[in-house]
Amino acid sequence: MPVPPPSPLPHLPLGELEGVDEATWLDVIQKMDEVYSKLVSDEVELEEKNAQLEQSQQFIFSLLSAMSDVLIACNEDGLIEETNAALCALVGRSEESLRATPVLDLLADEQSVQRWRLAMYHSASREGTVVEINLRGADGQVVAVDLNCTPRHNSAGRQVGRVLVGRPLGELKRAYHQLREAHEALKLAQQQLLHSEKMASLGRLVAGVAHELNNPISFVLGNVHVLQRYGTRLSRYLEAVHQLELLPDLLALRDELRIDRLLQDLPSLMEGTLEGAQRTTDIVSGLKRFSTAVHEDVTQVEINAVVERAIHWVKKGTAPRFEIRWSRGDDCFVNGNAGQLLQVMMNLIQNAYDASNQGEDRTPQLQISLQRDEANVHVRFADNGPGIAPEHLSRIFDPFFTTKSVGKGTGLGLSISYGIVEQHAGRLSAENLPQGGAQFSLTLPLAAC
Repeated sequence: MPVPPPSPLPHLPLGELEGVDEATWLDVIQKMDEVYSKLVSDEVELEEKNAQLEQSQQFIFSLLSAMSDVLIACNEDGLIEETNAALCALVGRSEESLRATPVLDLLADEQSVQRWRLAMYHSASREGTVVEINLRGADGQVVAVDLNCTPRHNSAGRQVGRVLVGRPLGELKRAYHQLREAHEALKLAQQQLLHSEKMASLGRLVAGVAHELNNPISFVLGNVHVLQRYGTRLSRYLEAVHQLELLPDLLALRDELRIDRLLQDLPSLMEGTLEGAQRTTDIVSGLKRFSTAVHEDVTQVEINAVVERAIHWVKKGTAPRFEIRWSRGDDCFVNGNAGQLLQVMMNLIQNAYDASNQGEDRTPQLQISLQRDEANVHVRFADNGPGIAPEHLSRIFDPFFTTKSVGKGTGLGLSISYGIVEQHAGRLSAENLPQGGAQFSLTLPLAAC
């Protein structure tokens, strides 16, 4: 507050001022002005310091309010002198009610009391110590808190209390869990990157091998077809010769060389050779499809028709006794290649037959269902087989991975199907059913009307 100016000197009679000269009065007036100026300066400085003190107090208060960690400042007797909003929220009490309260009143069990006393003892002789104690939360539940206990000193360097700062262990555990999940995701991404690089190298190798195999397979197929024609001619010739009266020596040689048996076996041998060569051709075609991206014409394809065509061809070919339950749904059109989608459907149906046909006392069955929503069509293939081993679920779509015996599968069918579905902006997944068996789910986006 401003200091009032000095009161003017009272008017005194000249007789009372005798003995005091004018110079003396001038010195008195000058000293009074100096004192007044000093008082004004001190008042201004005091106001500035008060403003700085208020700013410092506001800054400290904002820091305490913003802290997510709990804070307790106590004296040497363990009585709370200062705290923050985080602790108030944790224990469900106001800051005023916590002041002068013993820290021991906040502890939830005797073990925490012992740890607290031990921490107080150690912090008196050390720079600080860490203690894990249980506080009684606002809802009555026990809250584990990791507190860092450090000594507090006054301006003279004398220890006057303790400062405890900590965070509930639940938050630390959640942070650790998130860090661990991020680490696992990073490891998985690294593994996938390494796997992708391996698959790219393998694709280049497979493309070269498939190209090299095509030539000898073509020779085998061409030569077998020629041998079939030659065999037919030789059979006709020998049959004509055998109609003649042969010499006894020729008849004996005919029996010794088993010419009749040879003529009977020759067609089946040719057919087996053709079947093996054709199977090799199919494997090479699968390898080429795996190693290269094949771009084919895209049109609107009706999924019900594709499913029915796939059922027809699989039952006509390798699975005549396969019981397939399928009912046609509403027309569902998708943008894609009909041939590729047919390949996917046939592969899923054939795999379901192979899985459910493993037991002699079980009739292989497959339930195919189709559902649609506003954006997608969902086709599910549920078989009655033994299901997929849990350790194989994550690898079922990997190239060259197969659980079939040698000669029964190449491990490319599901991998190629997965790639085709991805090219059609869809999803292909596999799972085990609670009642047994496996289910493959195919999701494709519907074509815009």
